Formats: sequence, C-alpha cells, structure tokens
Amino acid sequence: MSTGRILNIPNILTLARIAFIPVFLVIAYWPPAIGIAEHHGGMMRHLILTAIFVLAAVTDWFDGYLARTLNQTSAFGRFLDPVADKLMVAAALIVLVQWQPTISMAFAAIVIISREITVSALREWMAELGARTNVAVSTVGKYKTAFQMIAISVFLLNWKPLEIWAYALLYAAVILTLWSMIIYLRAAWPYLKQP
Repeated sequence: MSTGRILNIPNILTLARIAFIPVFLVIAYWPPAIGIAEHHGGMMRHLILTAIFVLAAVTDWFDGYLARTLNQTSAFGRFLDPVADKLMVAAALIVLVQWQPTISMAFAAIVIISREITVSALREWMAELGARTNVAVSTVGKYKTAFQMIAISVFLLNWKPLEIWAYALLYAAVILTLWSMIIYLRAAWPYLKQP
C-alpha cells in the first residue's frame, strides 16, 4: 500500500528541484564575483549551472525510483514531479535563448515549452473524462526528455567544441517532442472529436 504523506523522501527531492530554479537564475544573471577574472568567473558560472541542472535531472529519476522502492507514492508527488521537471527545463531554455538570441535556439525553446503546455492541458482534460491513462508517458517522450536534458546540459557548459553536438541533440529532442505530441493527440482524438 502506498503512503499518502506529503513530506516523504521522493517529494522532498521534487521540492528541492523546484528550489534549485531561483538559485539557478541568480547564478545565471549575477555579476562576476569581485576579484575573479571574467574568464575564470564565467567558466565557474557555467560549471555550477551545469551541475545544478544535471543534479535536477538526476533527482528527477531518483525521486521516482525511491517512490516506487520505498512505497512512498502519493497524489501530491504524482502532481508535482512533472511540474518540477517542466519548470526547470523552461527556466534553462529561457536562459539559453537570452544567451543565444538566435532563431534556431528560440524555435527549439518555443516548440519544447509549447508541447509541454499542450500535453499538460490534454492530460488534465482527459483526466476529467476519466481517460488519463490513454495519454500516459510514452517511450518516445522518455527519449525526448533524455535528449533535451543532455542538450541543455551541454549548452549550459558553454564549451564551443561541443556546441554542434548540443544543437544536434536539441533538434533530435525537438523532433521527438513533436512526434510524442502527435502520439498523445492521436490517443486523445476519439475524445476530442466528440460533440
């Protein structure tokens, strides 16, 4: 039997992931520390931002694993876990668009964020109909998440030799993002076309 406690270990990890977001933003935009050369300060900033994002991605997997292993699943956790993921990814993408104000970066960010809003709204609507399992997380969605997490991490690291690979992974994630959204919409289509 699963426990209904809100403050269990998996949920604390999820809440910590949300708490990382303002820390992430402060580090991303805070002026370089006094007495540190811009080059070294900038490099340290990118390493810390990458570490925060990777830590958030790891806790995303780990809190789900712990919830199942410790039998500590809860309604609160099922609600908050996907929200925490989307908030961190959206925050990181907005920072990256500001750092690289190009159409390629902006397009990828808009597609990924728009898909998350669309699928979240679709799941909520399907839940009202009692058919939420029809739009459960797909394998394509899991690959999409893995690709975008790796791509964002590499962009945050800001190491130019890896940038081309980061773009390749990001656009692979964009393709999977659109594909997974189509899968969700197809699953929901019998309900959407009802009068």
